[in-house]
Amino acid sequence: MSDDLVCVGAIAGAFGVRGEVRLKSFCAEPEDIEAYAPLSTEDGSRSFSIQLTGSAKNGFIARLGGVLTKEDADALRGVSLFAPRDRLPSLPDDEYYHADLIGLQVLDTGGTALGEVRAVLNHGAGDLLEIHGPGLKATVLLPFTLAAVPTVDLASGRIIIDPPDGLF
Repeated sequence: MSDDLVCVGAIAGAFGVRGEVRLKSFCAEPEDIEAYAPLSTEDGSRSFSIQLTGSAKNGFIARLGGVLTKEDADALRGVSLFAPRDRLPSLPDDEYYHADLIGLQVLDTGGTALGEVRAVLNHGAGDLLEIHGPGLKATVLLPFTLAAVPTVDLASGRIIIDPPDGLF
């Protein structure tokens, strides 16, 4: 994925028979996804204008440019939608786009390399960093809190963590 693109949503499937889709928004203000259009697929092969037409469980109902039939909408199920970073708002110093955290090297407070961030997950109770590393037997999920992750250094490509005892 290009560093200039940020995933802002995903198509959950068709809605009705006129080409509308169910759209999940990953934006802090969910309805802002419409303002970031046109949105593209990850590889940039397709681009869509967006018009929100209603709300649905866990998202919106939307009309995408060039999607005219239920079959067209069904074919897009699961497609992630990306916006250029320059269309997105700048963030305060203590907030980060998930895309910026993925791939960062993870070090403990003593400077020991523990692995790298593979994903940022959120199951409703807050963000979790999914950490993989050569010395780890399994994936480690670390809460993305100030206590557990005191330092994020995007310029150096690393984060410093202070994990709870026994996690690593």
